[in-house]
Amino acid sequence: MKKRWSWIKENSEIHIGRGILRILLFALCFMAGAAFLQEFYRGIKEREKDGDHRIQVWLEHAVLDCFMPGLAVFEERRGVSFSDPESRLLLENFPVLLYGMEQPEEGERQSARESDYQELLRLEGSDEDNRGIDEESLAYDEDAIHLDQGLEKAFLEENGMFRENQAAGGEETTPQEETVQEQEFVFHEVEEPLYHYQWEELQSYEDLIKAFYAVDSSTTAGAALLNTQKLLAQDMRMQGGSDNPQILIYHTHSRESFADSVPDDPSTSIVGAGEKLAGLLRDKYGYNVIHHTEQYDKDRDDAYNNALPDLEKLLADHPSIEVVIDLHRDEMPADRRLAVELQGRPTAQFMFFNGLSRTAKNGEISYLQNPNLDSNLAFSFQMQTAANEYYPGITRRIYLKAYRYNMHLRPKSLLIELGAQNNTVEEIMNAVDPLAHIIHLVLSGAEPDRD
Repeated sequence: MKKRWSWIKENSEIHIGRGILRILLFALCFMAGAAFLQEFYRGIKEREKDGDHRIQVWLEHAVLDCFMPGLAVFEERRGVSFSDPESRLLLENFPVLLYGMEQPEEGERQSARESDYQELLRLEGSDEDNRGIDEESLAYDEDAIHLDQGLEKAFLEENGMFRENQAAGGEETTPQEETVQEQEFVFHEVEEPLYHYQWEELQSYEDLIKAFYAVDSSTTAGAALLNTQKLLAQDMRMQGGSDNPQILIYHTHSRESFADSVPDDPSTSIVGAGEKLAGLLRDKYGYNVIHHTEQYDKDRDDAYNNALPDLEKLLADHPSIEVVIDLHRDEMPADRRLAVELQGRPTAQFMFFNGLSRTAKNGEISYLQNPNLDSNLAFSFQMQTAANEYYPGITRRIYLKAYRYNMHLRPKSLLIELGAQNNTVEEIMNAVDPLAHIIHLVLSGAEPDRD
């Protein structure tokens, strides 16, 4: 009897040991699987930056279908996301996966309070300030053709000349040969473009981004949003006549000034540049323009919010307005100046800017919807294209950021950054001439065939 009991005891200990070993192995497998899912989800977040959300959607539905089929049906019927309380409560049974979903990537922590509408508006107002400093940390090719080249000759040589630079007579010049005396801008020298795009080489999303855009880490774009054919196909020509107002120019940040601006003299600030732009569009090109000079940036963080009611009233009073231009200047590091030589004149570079109403962390911002986003993007893209064709090097990349910046008010809305705080007033005013011409090229449909 003793032997039998001893055998049973030894056998039981073996089974218990095997059971413990199996539990440990299962725990190790579970931990490895959880770690794999976390890393897999982080990889998905990286793909989200390129606008690809399909894998994330598949993973989320796979988890629900396998572990929580009831919630899967519930989610499918309601069309809600994992951010709602019921989903989060159930997902807390899978803490590693939930942790991976919740962790913001670098640069996304500024979006943490986007559920608060007033805080979101303040983020929109303050977030627009520091692009110049952040721009150099963006992941793009420093040799891309539209990045601050500054010289028409360098642009043409890099991309293959379809036509000789007539303004330079096809001959190389040195800086000493350039005239430095003040002279009038000669528009007739650029009646034909200096550069023609090979659009068949710019069909993929990756090529389009590399050639035209700087995408801030606060947002995502994607091939569905930025498509070459879609951007070129939209008709941006002015539809109405000049009997009624057609263009509104205003300044969310009207107090922005330049290196040698005169204090309390708005004619030497961004408002003065807006007045010159309005005058050129009226007198040279025949448009009916309203230049609105009200100040909204005494509290800079609330400037967009402050401007919106007045803009809505202006557009309600003048429904014929088709084009809305918010003219700014950028903020750059002290050692970086946005200036080129154009026709022997020192000229500030400028940049077209779009808010995408979506963040990298949370996707589309329901509070700041923009039904005109596709048209906004097409408008700035066609402006950028015309600028690079007629004035290579005059523009920086189109900058894409998270918020809306009141660009929802009209399909043809532009936010333009004209130079920066360390440009001179002369450089800024000189830049207004080609800017006016570029606007006219797109609104008149005079730019070259792009099919």
